[in-house]
Order: sequence, then C-alpha cells, then structure tokens
Amino acid sequence: MPLNELASTRRTAGLNSVMRKLRANEISKVFISKETDAHLAAEILEEASKQGVPVEWAETSLQLGRACAVTRRTSAAALLKK
Repeated sequence: MPLNELASTRRTAGLNSVMRKLRANEISKVFISKETDAHLAAEILEEASKQGVPVEWAETSLQLGRACAVTRRTSAAALLKK
C-alpha cells in the first residue's frame, strides 16, 4: 500500500472532509483505515464506487494519520484532483 502518495500537498484527511470532497467530485483516490467503523467505510466505498475513484486500505488509522503528516489518527484520507 503506497501511502507515500499522501505526502502531496493536494490531500484531505478525515471522514467528513473526504465525504464532502467526494460528493463534490474533487477526489482522485481514497485511503481508508482498516480500523474504520464498517458503516462509515461503506458510505465512502459506495460514493467512491459511483464515481470510479480507486480505494486503498491502510492497516491502522495511526499509520494513515502519519502518512498525512497529522499528529492524530485518521480513518480516511484522499488525494485531491489537480
């Protein structure tokens, strides 16, 4: 899982932010932690599927947060379209 892609400045982190950007069709790729609540992950997966956005999984939310250069855990992150 190449989380190094999240080192980009064109990213967003957090479930609400990812969903908002997904609905606005501003995301090119989504990352979800395997620790994310199944119901919340399903919402993101459904929206990503509708738009044909690829999804990758991170083992832990701490790992995903660190990949985004934030000090907290994050359940979801995404790369923004250019």
